[in-house]
Amino acid sequence: MAANLCECQIRGSRASGAGSGAKKRRLTLECDELWSYVGNKRCQCWLWLVLDVQTRLIVGCAIGPRTDETAQALWDSLPPAYRQRAVLYTDFWQSYPKVFPSKRHRPVGKHTGLTNHVERLNNTFRQFCARLVRKTLSFSKKLQNHIGALWYFIHPFTPCYFSLITTFGALPDIAASRETL
Repeated sequence: MAANLCECQIRGSRASGAGSGAKKRRLTLECDELWSYVGNKRCQCWLWLVLDVQTRLIVGCAIGPRTDETAQALWDSLPPAYRQRAVLYTDFWQSYPKVFPSKRHRPVGKHTGLTNHVERLNNTFRQFCARLVRKTLSFSKKLQNHIGALWYFIHPFTPCYFSLITTFGALPDIAASRETL
């Protein structure tokens, strides 16, 4: 059901019976990273987000250090339809050109306004999730708790259930633990 919903959103129709003849919409994505920490500010943790501009849904995310490996995890978190034909607007961070296809990657400055939706989403996250505020007394002491709290906060912004990809190592299945509650 969730995979069917995602395919219908990509095609630009909400009808579940959309045939293969439906015209596919142009896929435009905005990517950005959001800083946080675990325990103390020396233990940095970055939340990488990919936002679909038209639907305003998060279609991919990764948590990890600000490295090429986490950028690759972000790319791997995207659904295949987005990886094959979406145009990606990012800032000038050095990891993006190493991972994203050069034909569809567009690094832009903040003055262009082409990443303003994902930047606004980051500000919304900072307003409602105290763990993401730069100067805060609300922080996670364990990485597992930090990732779990972020997942529960991000989940309403996602089109379907995708796994939260992390480059910090294996994590317990968050979706399975939610079903037991």
